[in-house]
Amino acid sequence: MNKKHVVVMPYDVKWKQAFTNIKSELEAVLGNLALRIKHVGSTSVEGLSAKPVIDIDVVIKDTSILEPVISALAKIGYRHEGDLGIPGREAFKYEGKEHLMKHHLYVCAKDSDELKRHLAFRDYLRSHPEAVKEYSRVKTEGAELYPYDIDKYIEHKSPFIEEIYAKINL
Repeated sequence: MNKKHVVVMPYDVKWKQAFTNIKSELEAVLGNLALRIKHVGSTSVEGLSAKPVIDIDVVIKDTSILEPVISALAKIGYRHEGDLGIPGREAFKYEGKEHLMKHHLYVCAKDSDELKRHLAFRDYLRSHPEAVKEYSRVKTEGAELYPYDIDKYIEHKSPFIEEIYAKINL
């Protein structure tokens, strides 16, 4: 059992600024290597309860520029971890970012299926308030049922996610 404490909070408008702060640092070091830097995940959906962690996808042209991106991110404290078993999404860890909100950083090629999933799921939620309400309920319930088991929490919310993926043909 993974003992990470699962905390789900009501939506906080400060998450938008937290993303902007992180994005500014990333833009400064990545320059033209990044096509876009996208706020994804639950904190990017107004009104959605979430774990207070900003999910970010750095969108690049293709994997031919992954090495320069890894080098650039290393200059500001990010360490490449590989795809962690999810093709099309390169994960990064960091240290020394106390001035920024906790976040997950991923780099995806612009044609990555994982990027398409992140954006389509986010955009579906942004345009379906009833789904936001239900997903908030499911996430809060999962955190209450499994406060120290992130794997069970993820398992609890997976049927909802799969249902949305089916609706948007992913």
